[in-house]
Amino acid sequence: MDPITARLYLCTDARTERGDFADFVTAAFAGGVDIIQLRDKTIDAAEELDYLEILRSVADRHARLWAVNDRADIAVLAGAPVFHVGQTDLPLPAARTLLGDAARIGLSTHTTGQVDAALVADSLDYFCVGPVWATPTKPGRAAVGTGLLRYAAEQSASAGSLRPWFAIGGIDLGTIDQVVEAGATRVVVVRAITAADDPTDAAERLLASLPPLG
Repeated sequence: MDPITARLYLCTDARTERGDFADFVTAAFAGGVDIIQLRDKTIDAAEELDYLEILRSVADRHARLWAVNDRADIAVLAGAPVFHVGQTDLPLPAARTLLGDAARIGLSTHTTGQVDAALVADSLDYFCVGPVWATPTKPGRAAVGTGLLRYAAEQSASAGSLRPWFAIGGIDLGTIDQVVEAGATRVVVVRAITAADDPTDAAERLLASLPPLG
């Protein structure tokens, strides 16, 4: 699988309080999640590598992708196929130098200028647009609304770009129709699956709400 064909991207912590990380990511992949990113600032590097080994094993069984956030050193050591950075994290050329050509690199965008740059940036394979709505997973980050999604869709189409982009931030079964109406065909979710009683069912329902890729 490649990010260009992915539609449903999940970010999750290590679920240390529940102790069900392996079962959870298995259920999420079973429901149709294409990429799972481990993002947990409460665990140390050694623990993260252990959890990523679990994630890799489950992802391989489902022929899906897994991702590392922010830490290029962890991504290299774990052999991550996907690496994601924010606007103030490691610069894209440096990330590409460290990870090589095999890894897919993604970037968060929050403004029209950042979207414009992401559409033409070297060393970039996909980008995220948001947060569409305020979310506790990104405290202090202002919501951008669906207007920035419309802008990304219009600019991507006018440029004839095949670079995939994902809407992110506060997206769940109650809001996903709004992001689709704004032009998004791919989404990143967190609580919509991590807080679900049945992660497989939640993933299936989210995926059914997305349009097929053209």
